[in-house]
Parts: sequence; structure tokens; C-alpha cells
Amino acid sequence: MHYMLGGCIGVDESGKGDYFGPLVAAGVYVSEDNVDKLDSLGVRDSKRLSSSRIRSLSPLIRESFTYDVVTVYPKRYNELYSEIRNLNRMLAWAHSRVIENLLSLVDCRLVIADQFGDSYFIEGALMSEGKKIRLIQRPRAEDYPAVAAASILARDVFLQGLNRLTDKYGVVFPRGSSAKAVEAARVYVDLYGRGALGGGG
Repeated sequence: MHYMLGGCIGVDESGKGDYFGPLVAAGVYVSEDNVDKLDSLGVRDSKRLSSSRIRSLSPLIRESFTYDVVTVYPKRYNELYSEIRNLNRMLAWAHSRVIENLLSLVDCRLVIADQFGDSYFIEGALMSEGKKIRLIQRPRAEDYPAVAAASILARDVFLQGLNRLTDKYGVVFPRGSSAKAVEAARVYVDLYGRGALGGGG
């Protein structure tokens, strides 16, 4: 469903509530001329798509749209967290970098972002170009096609990062923060020591 025509940048993140894997923010610029292409590709909120469908859609979005992705791997995540001390501020930092990077590539003054906290978080993190935009933040912003496309790119990069960690350490790292994730952490610590837990990347 189109709540708004194109001519906007959509921004979303992945990995926020996960124990393992990177924190990823992605943005996609969609013009009024190509917003219908997202429908034709079958783009929708990544949470409603299988991992295999995300893998197949991601390169199609990258080929057809201007995009940017900021990935924060665990080691860098821990470094940033020691400085910022707030997950929402870290997310805002990643979102603002994506927005600023895209604004250097496209002429756009409307950005729609998934809201993860107080609206000031992203607004306060934006730099000079970002101060000129109209920023809409709302829960379930994936209803907007541009945000849905961004959610797919972010989730794809997150899943790739999780798979790389699995290949590197020989431990299956599940998504989320369930009991399975805690068990994977225990196996990882048994193999590599507690000191290595925060340094993967």
C-alpha cells in the first residue's frame, strides 16, 4: 500500500535486538518515477519475508535504486557503545550517517525513518545537509515502500554478517536474543574464552 508517493529516502535498521551479528542501518532513495518498481519486485517489510527472499531481493534493489548501508560490527559496536553509552543514540548515529551519505548523492528533502525512540535522537545526530530535510519518524514505517526496501537491505547485510561469524568461528549464531543465542554464547566462550566474546567482527 502506498501511503506516500516516491521522492523520498527511506531508512531502517537490523540487528538492534540481536545478541550476535552487526548493527546495520540502510537507506534507499525512491523517486516518484520508480516507486512502482518496488511493488513489481514484491518489496515489503523484511520481517514478512524469508531469508532466501531477502537474499534474492537485495541485489535487485541495489541495481535499481540509490542506496547506502552503514554496518557496525561487534568490535566497533563495543567501541562506540563505550563512547555513546546508549543504543538509541548509536542507532541515530548510524541512521544519520546513511542519510547524510545519500544526500550527497541525490537531491531529496524528505526522509522517512522507522522510529525506535524519541524523535530527537536522529534529529540531533544529523549534520549540515540533514538539518535541511523534512524528517518523518513513525513506528512500523516499513509501510512506506522506501523504508521497506531499506529494511530488506539492512536485514540482508545483517544476515551476511551473522553467516560470516558462523563460518569464522564454527559456531551457529542464531538471530535474536533467545535461549538459543545464550547457548551459542556459552559454546563460543568455551571455545575461545570470555575475553573474545565482544571482539568478533
